[in-house]
Amino acid sequence: MGAIPTQRDITSRAADTPAQQEADARAEAHVLLTGGPLAAGAARRFVRAGIAEWVRLALPGADTFGESLVHDVLIVVSELVTNAVVHAGTDVELLCRLEGAGHSAGTPAGIVVEVSDHHPARPVRDEGANRPYSAAPYGLDRQHGGAEYGRGLRLVSALSDAWGITYRTGVKTVWARLPVDRPLTVEEGTEAYDDAHPDHGEGLAETLTPWPGRNVERDQGWLNHGALSFLAEASDLLAGQLDEDLVAALAGQLLVPRLADWCAVWLEDEGMGWRGTEGISVTGPRLARVWHVSENRIEELRRALEKDPPRLPDSVRSRAVPVPWPADALSERDAAGAAFAYRLIAGGRPLGTLVIGRAGIPRFPDEVTGLVEDLSRRVALAIGAARQYARQATISRVLQRGLLPGAVAEIPGMQSALVYEPCDQGGPSGDFYDVFPAGDGRWCFALGDVQGKGPEAAVVIGLARPWLRLLAREGYQVGEVLDRLNQLLLDDATEAADAAARALVKAGGTGLGADEGPQTRFLSLLYGELVPFGGGVRCTLASAGHPLPLLLGPDGGVCIAAEPQTLLGVIEDNAYTSERFDMRPGDTLLCVTDGVTERRSGPDLFDDADGLATVLSACAGLSADLVAERIRRLVHEFGEGPPEDDLALLVLRAD
Repeated sequence: MGAIPTQRDITSRAADTPAQQEADARAEAHVLLTGGPLAAGAARRFVRAGIAEWVRLALPGADTFGESLVHDVLIVVSELVTNAVVHAGTDVELLCRLEGAGHSAGTPAGIVVEVSDHHPARPVRDEGANRPYSAAPYGLDRQHGGAEYGRGLRLVSALSDAWGITYRTGVKTVWARLPVDRPLTVEEGTEAYDDAHPDHGEGLAETLTPWPGRNVERDQGWLNHGALSFLAEASDLLAGQLDEDLVAALAGQLLVPRLADWCAVWLEDEGMGWRGTEGISVTGPRLARVWHVSENRIEELRRALEKDPPRLPDSVRSRAVPVPWPADALSERDAAGAAFAYRLIAGGRPLGTLVIGRAGIPRFPDEVTGLVEDLSRRVALAIGAARQYARQATISRVLQRGLLPGAVAEIPGMQSALVYEPCDQGGPSGDFYDVFPAGDGRWCFALGDVQGKGPEAAVVIGLARPWLRLLAREGYQVGEVLDRLNQLLLDDATEAADAAARALVKAGGTGLGADEGPQTRFLSLLYGELVPFGGGVRCTLASAGHPLPLLLGPDGGVCIAAEPQTLLGVIEDNAYTSERFDMRPGDTLLCVTDGVTERRSGPDLFDDADGLATVLSACAGLSADLVAERIRRLVHEFGEGPPEDDLALLVLRAD
């Protein structure tokens, strides 16, 4: 490979004229990309814009650019950027440079692409031909524990006249040079598909000829140069979609009319069944999407296809299988054509079937069936990812419903209002609340915040909330409830530590992962008891490591209603105390979690300089609902972005 052919030495640069140096500066585009799944798409857009600018400026060599060269450059950019993102995991620097003809004797015009990452210890992957497919952006394959790979430097080598790798301190750069005047041959353009589909039947020209209104030469050129870019854009479009029906819709839009006249996607639902177009309960695959070049034929085609879904044997895997042509659903002009079905499989599980059809041809070209097969794998993986997300979201919703009360109890002589906004809508929150009758004319309320979020927080909430209700209904006083809950958390932590120690011994002392060891479980809690009487409501409450409650009087005066005490689950045999006071008509008690008090705006917090008390003072005379809504709105408006923590507040107002 040698050294980078475009990195000229200092003496050569010194010999450049000022005009040549200015041209060099205009012929170079540079950008820093955030390492992530969108980096490859951003890189392609950046390079496409840079090439267009070179053409506009009529830089030396830019006048010979052709569409095939632009496609080749975008493919190389996608490959190198994806490789850097997947294997380095850092931000990526992209440099694209035009080397004009005549810059130095004997040097032809070319485009140089350099991609640098900041993890030089990682080797560059050079892929073989037969990698198994999986969920990866831009034609990536996956092997060995989910590592993602591209088609590799074999493709980069085929498209460039020189490429190489350079290392500097903390930086690795992979570069490739594409000559302006070397067209890509058909063999090179289809090489990636020849590996997966070595047995070609009819040639592309033979099978494309009958297609009405199609330009065979143009189609050949598109498949040679545009197929990989098409897969790249398709991967970008499908990546991150969290709804399987939307994935099916996108598949139809990608395929029609570019590769087919119509397509249909069946999904094998994980539930017991679904309802068809006639409202009849149906078992088996569900026709999720039908797409046709003529929209007025979609419904008729759907009805015909829904009656006879394709049934492919398990041995087919994902290769193309001919299926009957739905002549009854199409016009006389489209009475004959070719239709192929592809099984959608991800993780070894069948997810559905993709069917494509085109009128007026006896069969699809092998290049097209190979391209659609590659796309079908990406569609299957996107559907599998969407289903996994849907399962996790359902589990989280069910779990969250189980951790929180179905309704807030109504307390005689009091108004109550609640705001509860989890930061992560897809998982259990670390905040929880409860308002419930405890018997003997008593009502109890709680507002808590568990250290952390997710499953560990759910464990603590699932332990604390039922015990709060049980202890309250057994007649324990406020301080006694906190004493026993504190000991319960400590005992649970001890049992978890013992279990982790036994697992460590059983594992031979090799250690446990971060998610397998015992987790410290702290809980901040504001807990109180309300007893209505003739002149108001008697309130007894205690705060264990929680933001202190505020009491608002009818005149706008605000005072702290409890003393600070230690978090629950920290100190053994800690004795908790409580405060008691009477709430008269017009008095309002405000309880919040730290998502309110610690809401940030730059370096400032919402509760700096008694900010919460100031806001509450201005709420004198308002109902509980209006107080809650005003504070919620002001908390949101305090920072520029959405809150970064769970937000919960409880307002209790004596009538």
